[in-house]
Formats: sequence, structure tokens, C-alpha cells
Amino acid sequence: QVQLVESGGGLVQAGGSLRLSCAASGSIFSINAMGWYRQAPGKQRELVATISSGGSSTNYADSVKGRFTISRDNAKNTVYLQMNSLKPEDTAVYYCNMETPRRWNYWGRGTQVTVSS
Repeated sequence: QVQLVESGGGLVQAGGSLRLSCAASGSIFSINAMGWYRQAPGKQRELVATISSGGSSTNYADSVKGRFTISRDNAKNTVYLQMNSLKPEDTAVYYCNMETPRRWNYWGRGTQVTVSS
């Protein structure tokens, strides 16, 4: 059974930084693409960043390019999201996603990020 557990969310002032982590279990982590998505109140869930299984390819939403960095440590079965220069509009629940080679998707329960102005 695949489990994804996010951590690292919290309250931060605008301009500050947070680092999210997502620990995965129950699957061969290194063969799966990973991603971070977010959902703000009243809005649809949106893609933030993705990273390929080997870590060589990344993709970012335009709204976070240059501020957020996704990375992974396959030895630790963990994916990270370093978030710098945070803005109030980054406030959302952030979800970890795993996509298998067969395009099965798994989700964590989410971690709240709140950025105060």
C-alpha cells in the first residue's frame, strides 16, 4: 500500500521560506515521477512542480518559477519542495503526488502553508 506523508508546512511571513518534505512508502520510489500540487480555498487543485523518476527533469508552474525548487532523494524515498520568497497567494494546502509508470496516481493528505502579508 502506497503512503505519502507530507511535512514542513506552517505559517510564515511574506518573503520567507519553507521546505516541504514528502516521505513515500509502499512502492519502488525511484521508478516513479513525483510532484507537488496545491489547493487554495475556493480554488481547484493546481500543479506546482514535478520531477522525473531520476531527478533529471523538472517542471514548474509559471507562478513559482525562480522561487520554488523541487528535488528528490531516492535513497531516502523523499521528495522536497524548497519555497523561497513566499507570497500571500502561495497560501494553500500542498499535496504530494506520486505517478507510476502506468500513470496510477497517489496522493498524500496535504500540509497547510499560510503566508501572512
